[in-house]
Amino acid sequence: MKEYKYKINGNTYNVGIGDIDNGIAQVEVNGVPYKVELGDKNASVSVASAPKAGAAPRSASGEKVIASRPAAAGAGAPVKAPLPGVVLNINVNVGDTVKASDTIIVLEAMKMENSIQAGRDGVIASIDVKQGDSVLEGTTLVTIG
Repeated sequence: MKEYKYKINGNTYNVGIGDIDNGIAQVEVNGVPYKVELGDKNASVSVASAPKAGAAPRSASGEKVIASRPAAAGAGAPVKAPLPGVVLNINVNVGDTVKASDTIIVLEAMKMENSIQAGRDGVIASIDVKQGDSVLEGTTLVTIG
């Protein structure tokens, strides 16, 4: 299996590409295995050694669609998106005290609502996304101090 490391919007992804058999590629992303069906089973497959990053998509008003802001160093514990999705609700404000089991953000992913919990007791130090933002896996959502 060939191993690659990609950095997208500040998030690092470890990608392994294994055998391709009958148009099905064995791919592993951050330790999660996937079977990827290729569109044309007879087409040859080539892997770019150094893909070029494209511009981030923008909304009609010109704002970035993908949110990925790094947390300030030493600012507390970041709560990161466990999967890519769209921020539906932010249930906290900066300065709020939260318990580990409190739902702080609701993400929509694959047409399902996913409750993101604080994961630890503390005070919300920063909110790094806003409602409607599209986020990638690993994007810092909030920081708990």
